Amino acid sequence: MREAADALLDALLVLLLPALAFALLSLAVKRRRAVADAFRASPEMGTNLFIHLFDALTIGPLLAIFATWGDGLARAHGWQLVSPAFWDALGVPVLVAALAVFCGDVVGYWRHRLEHSWLLWPSHAVHHSDTEMTWLTLSRFHPINRITTTLIDGAVLVALGFPPYAVIANALVRHYYGYFVHADLPWTYGPLGRVFVSPAMHRWHHALDRRAFHTNYATVFSCLDVWFGTYRVPGPCTAPVGVTDTMAPGAFGQIAHPFKRSSYRRWKVKKPAKPTADRSPPRSYEV
Repeated sequence: MREAADALLDALLVLLLPALAFALLSLAVKRRRAVADAFRASPEMGTNLFIHLFDALTIGPLLAIFATWGDGLARAHGWQLVSPAFWDALGVPVLVAALAVFCGDVVGYWRHRLEHSWLLWPSHAVHHSDTEMTWLTLSRFHPINRITTTLIDGAVLVALGFPPYAVIANALVRHYYGYFVHADLPWTYGPLGRVFVSPAMHRWHHALDRRAFHTNYATVFSCLDVWFGTYRVPGPCTAPVGVTDTMAPGAFGQIAHPFKRSSYRRWKVKKPAKPTADRSPPRSYEV
């Protein structure tokens, strides 16, 4: 019981500094509107906080143990595509860390696209279901989504032979920058927005706008979306956010969502009553 209480306290303390920083940033940008926006978003933030604490008690510790064991096993047996000696030979830890962040974002880009496929979307939809997107939306990750994210991203970085400090740098940079791009901020970065992901760009990824579906997958480097043809930022995003999926309210309803058979039915391809030469069968998937 004491261990669980300590874990919950640690999980809350981790959010303390980001909460203070984003509260001050919101006041600076929105002024009087910041308080009203915070009150409107409070129910969704409560769900995000519950899922964050649930993760801290259950999935987080198991993933930490597995990641440490897997990393040690891979290094001990030389299961790496790139020798760690290659990164040591560069002699510039900052450069190695920066390369790890970039490689991590490349992996995250394609993993994110996979999460928008029929198999992983029901668990990833939980993250998108926040209708009042704030920095704390990053904490709304279903346990299945957390497991696939950690395993895929971590496995590739370990296979690339990056030293532990670079792997940790990747995790910290992409995690805290993830908080930032989920914040309700109108910034597009102008021309730099085609190099780095802006809050406006990522809000478009969450938008309930068909033109925004399947766009803006990167976390840090928007140039990945530019290169792979998924970049779309027409300006600051004022569209509503959320999902079209039928999802039960509250944290428990969200956690149960990917375990329901009905969550996968919308992906079935419907056959037309009469075959036509110029129409393909409609697909019922919507995000």
